[in-house]
Amino acid sequence: MRKLVGAGLAMAVLASPTPQQSVAAASVAGAQPAASTAYPEQVFWGDTHLHTANSLDAFAFGNRLGPEAALRFAKGETVTSSTGLSAQLNRPLDFLVIADHSDSLGSTRRLYEMPSSQVTDPVLRHWQDLMRQGPRESQKIIGELMVRGAQGTIPKAYYDLGNEESARGIWREHTGIVERYNEPGRFTAFMGFEYSLQPKGNNLHRVVIFRDGKDRADQVLPFGSQFGGASVDKLWDYMDRYEQLTGGRALAIPHNSNVSNGLMFELVGPNGGPMTAGYARRRISREPLVEATQIKGDSEAHPFLSPNDEFAGFGTAGWELGNLSLTLPKSNSMFAGEYVREALKRGLEIEARTGVNPYQMGMIGSTDSHTSLATADDDNFLGKHTGNEPNAIRAMEPMNLGGGEGRIGWNFLASGYAAVWAKANTREALFDAMMRREVYATTGPRMRVRLFGGWDFTMSDLKGDWVKAGYGRGVPMGGELHQTKARAPSFIVSALKDPIGANLDRVQVIKGWTDAEGKSHENVFDVVWSDMRKRKVTANGKVPAVGNTVDEARATYANTIGAAELTTVWRDPAFDPAQRAFYYLRVIEIPTPRWVLYDALRYGAKLGKDVQKIQQERAYTSPIWYKPQG
Repeated sequence: MRKLVGAGLAMAVLASPTPQQSVAAASVAGAQPAASTAYPEQVFWGDTHLHTANSLDAFAFGNRLGPEAALRFAKGETVTSSTGLSAQLNRPLDFLVIADHSDSLGSTRRLYEMPSSQVTDPVLRHWQDLMRQGPRESQKIIGELMVRGAQGTIPKAYYDLGNEESARGIWREHTGIVERYNEPGRFTAFMGFEYSLQPKGNNLHRVVIFRDGKDRADQVLPFGSQFGGASVDKLWDYMDRYEQLTGGRALAIPHNSNVSNGLMFELVGPNGGPMTAGYARRRISREPLVEATQIKGDSEAHPFLSPNDEFAGFGTAGWELGNLSLTLPKSNSMFAGEYVREALKRGLEIEARTGVNPYQMGMIGSTDSHTSLATADDDNFLGKHTGNEPNAIRAMEPMNLGGGEGRIGWNFLASGYAAVWAKANTREALFDAMMRREVYATTGPRMRVRLFGGWDFTMSDLKGDWVKAGYGRGVPMGGELHQTKARAPSFIVSALKDPIGANLDRVQVIKGWTDAEGKSHENVFDVVWSDMRKRKVTANGKVPAVGNTVDEARATYANTIGAAELTTVWRDPAFDPAQRAFYYLRVIEIPTPRWVLYDALRYGAKLGKDVQKIQQERAYTSPIWYKPQG
């Protein structure tokens, strides 16, 4: 077997860690058993969106690893991938949500295993033949499934394979495995699934996470979109029924909004009329978070929407062409309904009109990997699906994810992870932190980021126990500031580099607000950056680039630029107490190699001239919202 573990051939030159970084290193290495603390003292790392062989598409891609292998890998064990790779994380995760597709749960596997004599539908016989020819041929099924799904022409016989009896057996086996691997205080295994609403190929998927264990989860089945669940409010009805039936709790996370063709974050309600306060209230009560970054691109911001933001557009290449199945093209007018920053602004506009903000969402990242292997590290990127596991040609291969052309393997990102500030590593504590939005997203690096908002924070607070002060005199990321003072709010900003990763370039505050007419605006503030004495703000208000130490031939970089820690207290210089606003942090690393350079080094991969080889990875915190009186 080939082996792909750790940083492999390319190791960065790292600065010596500070004492605070040593604490951070301990926290990301795997949580130790501990009682609940008075306030969140530790950040826990996880993936809320991982697929195993039980997902219809993952199995068709060639994945043969089930939930147990996924959980073992997330906990740091070595696992043999479906293509024979020996794979292991650099550092274990603290929690995992296996989110297999509820639609046709286990159907593709069942089709593969059925005697050919029992397969009478010609389309299903064709798919069975492709799977039995091997992984390369099997992948053709995905494009056909996505196109037929967009057109509504998937044979009924395929859906019959995933009947209630079959789904219940798979679900109960799955919940049993998850329950076995859940170790409160050490590793949290969540019950969950993916609701795969995709009208005409437009992605409106949600990951559903339960706060509860097997006893409650077994009282229901994962809710599908293929028949009675073909609108998101039907999912919310399902969640209502679950909570009424079991006394448990559930939340939903919209994901991959960048391929929804503008439908994920609409200004209107489900009937096409103005969004009502009731609908807005229901949405935000059920969907407190959004997945801002993952393997299929980054959805934080887009240059068309934010032309003055030089860091907008990270990870958008290839995903601007159309919807998920590439059966419908995309126009510029659709971007506003697809990108999270614009959704946050739209939420303010709707709140100005209705009094309720439907898009008051915290931000997380997750992988959406279909290999059962939850890794978002560029030097250990195990791919989107089994056909995309490490090899010499994956960077330049057509994606084959739908009916159109144009997306290439290098468009995939090695992204992302969910960071949760919680009082303990348990289902209850992590779920509650998600509900209060005390979370942030990263594109893979495990930076330690804090944001507190209040009315009287000053630089002197940083000399003492500023975390205690943040909770005592302010609110953390995800919270609300209500008008009590005439002066502008102040924010404690802190970012520590990933202990084994790249230095930091800068920390920015992204502000959105509404004016007197209810129209939204945005601004990007560079609030603290490395080498501030030399890197002065230019006449156009920009901080100069940090530089670039990447050696493309060796797939290395050096931490001779940037900073290990960036901390400050910032006050909004353009605050208007009458204007609704939100504030979130974007933390930017120095340039580092993308996974394609590691492939070129390890396998001799040939990269086209348009391939993006270097990137500046980042983190996005959940916002803090300012609420004026009245």
